[in-house]
Parts: sequence; structure tokens; C-alpha cells
Amino acid sequence: MISDAAASRTLLRSALGAVRPCRPPRIVDLSSGFLQVRLAEGDDDVDAAQALRYRVFYERMGARSLPGMAQRQRDFDRYDRICDHLLVLDHSRGRGEPVVVGTYRLIRRAAAQHFGSFYSEGEYDIAALVAYPGEILELGRSCVDPAYRGRGVLQLLWSGIAAYVFHYDIALMFGCASLPGTDPDALAAPLSYLYYHHLAPPKLRVRALPERHVDMRRLGAAAIDAAAIRAALPPLIKGYLRLGGFVGDGAVIDTQFNTTDVCVVVKTDLVAEKYSRHYERQAKDPWSA
Repeated sequence: MISDAAASRTLLRSALGAVRPCRPPRIVDLSSGFLQVRLAEGDDDVDAAQALRYRVFYERMGARSLPGMAQRQRDFDRYDRICDHLLVLDHSRGRGEPVVVGTYRLIRRAAAQHFGSFYSEGEYDIAALVAYPGEILELGRSCVDPAYRGRGVLQLLWSGIAAYVFHYDIALMFGCASLPGTDPDALAAPLSYLYYHHLAPPKLRVRALPERHVDMRRLGAAAIDAAAIRAALPPLIKGYLRLGGFVGDGAVIDTQFNTTDVCVVVKTDLVAEKYSRHYERQAKDPWSA
């Protein structure tokens, strides 16, 4: 008997072939108007993603640049060379090179094993996720050009992630998501809300490393206005929660990026449920995107 999740995966694999690919061999290649989402295909693409990350994280959000970053005007680290870089490109600028306006960094199990670690392991004990059967995927370094926020770029990135997930048959996604600022007491409401309402079940519950662990229970459960707090969460965290995401135990202060991080875990069966109807519509009308 085929499970609902397996049926959703089969439907999505079939439908993805009808979603306006520019080049059939590409793992991810979806379009919406002048915007296209695909994986980076060379050093120039990766450089453009790093430049966007620098503009967003350092120039706008106050991150602290490490040696060499300010001179190059790029955000980079050692994980960039082992990951897949998901890009949203704007082709509306005539015959010039398309501009990268959104990006996500994707690291699969085999790449992390070969390299020695996932990025999240610098903040969290993720042994429970590494032990999970099947393929796992770490998501990180998500950002969108401020001029393109509210124009569907984040949704297109998520469509690209869905295509990637089904291509590699990924069972579990995870990654560090950020709240702005490094004062956990100023973030007492969202941290407490996430702990009381979205804590991962024990089998998937990562925990912040002891030396970096910040208790998320800053307020009592009765003091939380869940609806108001949820509405005020950063869009990325709200997106994870809409997909049924959970958070690990403990926040982590990231002084480089001027943020307070939580580790989010998403089972991809829930992604399948959300996106199967979207791809079914596009299979019937592939030009509707």
C-alpha cells in the first residue's frame, strides 16, 4: 500500500517535469515572470550569492565582518565550497547578466560527512538528526534583496527547495534560523513562544551546545500571547512553522551576525503536503507560474 507521503512524492516528481524547465538536466529550474530559481553553476554564480549575502547581512543587518570580507565585499566561509547554492535571478534587465536577488545554502549528508561537519554543529548537538534514517538537508544563509521582499522571491526559493527535496528524496531538513539582536531578554516573548508551542519531539530534539546554550523559557507559559507573537516572528521562521517545523532546545547568540539563533527541524512529508497541490496545478497548466 502506498502511503500519502509516497503518493505526494510521486505526484511531485511527475509534475516537476511539466514546470517550464529552461534546461531539462537541471535539478532545479523554475520561473515566475522575469524571476528564475536554479542552482549555482559556477564560480561567478557563487560570487554573486556571496555579494548579496554581504549586502544584506553586513551592510543592512549589522553583522561583524571577518578578515577579508570587507575588502572583498563578500560573505563567505569554508562551507561555501561543499554546498549547493540556490539562487533566484532577475532576468528583467535586458541582455545584461541576470541579477541574483535571493539565495539559500543547501548541504546534504554526504557533503557534510566528507567535509567533517554541518555548519549547525558549531552551535548545536545534532546527533539526533544525523542518526535519522534517509537523506537529511541543512538549510542556511537565506537572504533576499530588500528591494525584492514581498515580490514572491522567498516563495520561489521555497519552490526550488521543494524541487531539490524531491530530486534527492530528502527526509528531513534543518538549520539555524535567526531572531534580530543578541539580547535574549529583549527576545523573551518569541523565544518563550517557540519553546512552549513548537519544541521538537524528543527523537528530533537537538540541543544547543552547553557552552552556548541560552534558556528559551524567558517568560511563563501563561504570559504568552501566542497569536500576537506568532504574527510578529521573522518571515523565515513563520515559513518553517507553517510547514510544521519544530525548534530545538536552547537558543544561541551569534555575535558575528548580530542575531539570536534557534535550530529549526522540518520533516519533508509536511513539505510534500503543502506543495503537492501547487505542482498539481502547474502540471495541468505549466504556464501559470
